Amino acid sequence: MSATTARPPRSSACSSRPASAWAFTVDCRPLAIPAFRRMWAASVICAVGGSFSVVAVPTQLFTVTGSSAAVGAAAGVSFAALVAAAVWSGALADRMDRRTMLLAAHLGLALTYAALWLQAVLGGRSVPVLLVAVAFQGLTYGTVLTTTGATVPRLVPAGLLPAANSLSSLVRYGGSVLGPMLAGVLVPVVGLGTLYLFDAVALLAVVGAVAMLPPLPPLPPPTTGTGTGTGTEESAVGTEGGGRGTSAARRTLAGFRYLAADRLLVAVLAVDLAAMIFGMPSALFPELARHVFGGTAGGGTQTGLLYAAYPAGVFAAGLLSGAFTRARRHGALVAVAAVAWGITVVLVGLAPELWIALAALMLGGAVNFVLSTFRTTIVQAHTGDAVRGRVQGALTVVLVGGPQIANVLHGSAGAALQGVTGPLHDAASALSGPRIVICAGGLLTVVTVTAIAWAIPDLRRYIAPAPAPALTRAPAPAPAPVLGPVAGPASPVVPADRVSPASASRARAGRG
Repeated sequence: MSATTARPPRSSACSSRPASAWAFTVDCRPLAIPAFRRMWAASVICAVGGSFSVVAVPTQLFTVTGSSAAVGAAAGVSFAALVAAAVWSGALADRMDRRTMLLAAHLGLALTYAALWLQAVLGGRSVPVLLVAVAFQGLTYGTVLTTTGATVPRLVPAGLLPAANSLSSLVRYGGSVLGPMLAGVLVPVVGLGTLYLFDAVALLAVVGAVAMLPPLPPLPPPTTGTGTGTGTEESAVGTEGGGRGTSAARRTLAGFRYLAADRLLVAVLAVDLAAMIFGMPSALFPELARHVFGGTAGGGTQTGLLYAAYPAGVFAAGLLSGAFTRARRHGALVAVAAVAWGITVVLVGLAPELWIALAALMLGGAVNFVLSTFRTTIVQAHTGDAVRGRVQGALTVVLVGGPQIANVLHGSAGAALQGVTGPLHDAASALSGPRIVICAGGLLTVVTVTAIAWAIPDLRRYIAPAPAPALTRAPAPAPAPVLGPVAGPASPVVPADRVSPASASRARAGRG
């Protein structure tokens, strides 16, 4: 069987049987596509074995300096590098072979971890050297995130994008929990240097999977002028923003103009930002645990449970992804999930007992999984391939920057209210600073998302195109195969990319 032929599912759990109980478990239909299956399997290894540096870098910096300021500086350097890489690599992904970019980025990340291992083995204690390595880590990881997001729609058809994104999110969230936990256990056993080596070796699995992909050069620009519903794709890929001699800066600006002109994409990113900035109260968990739920001053069980509840809910939703990945009203699901997230945040702030707060956070993690799945799917399916890298770069900036802004806002607001409500805490714990800030953030999320959905009807009316029939059967040797990785311009999602999903949704709603 050729590399471009989709094999049938290996088990009944992966088959398309809506009436079956299996349909409500993990939707693994995209694993029938060899290229995606290889990349996903490699990401499972890398998600755990390649995330040890999340613990190793801060631990080494604090050990060397004895100051948390150095750890904070490293986080700032990594964030700045990642944002710069997301914007820059998004422009490159629209002009270069994406397989080549993924290979270079993963190899660069592996070499960065190898360099960190070497300096640890040699007893290096240079903070500037560590910060330079952290910067390279941010640059390469930002490139990986952006280019991967732009590559997935070239490997799976539009009808399977929700399932593919849910599988990727399941691995990413699971690895973000298991990896640091395992690293914490291994540090006293094998040392920090060995953790860096583990990360470098784990990345080789991803390099091997990427190397087996077919070439993924840029697709030719549309010739019909239909675009993706905004009429601006041509300007983003034409002489102004995409010519061979055009600078990366001008191409990036053209991509941002394309994004700003698309009401649906603006609405999706605005909803996601509102949900993250207003509704992500993790910076207040230590204070909430101590002052409301009776935790110890230096952290304790209550703090750990609060931080663990959200990813537990995310992971649980991923295990039941089959219950929602076949839905087609993606825009409405994004809005409803964001409002539901705001409501769960309010419940966290009002919870009189720890277990109620934990249950609300788990529910919030579950609805946020739905939000992230369809947010990514809309961005990928609604955006033409010629500008998908740049739009994905903007999405990466939102995903990385949103939680950082949320931490600053919630932390600052909590500190400001601490002096006001502190004297009243013993008499009326409901007036404590963290409760007020968390509830206000949840209410702001509900109000803001509702306003966005009302002001931009494209979001709530958006309906994904009907999936192609027989998605799990091997395609006939035609110019546009139904499934399989793409070895050139014949992408299985090109026709869907060139159709206006907004127009299609209006027609289905009787507004055509």
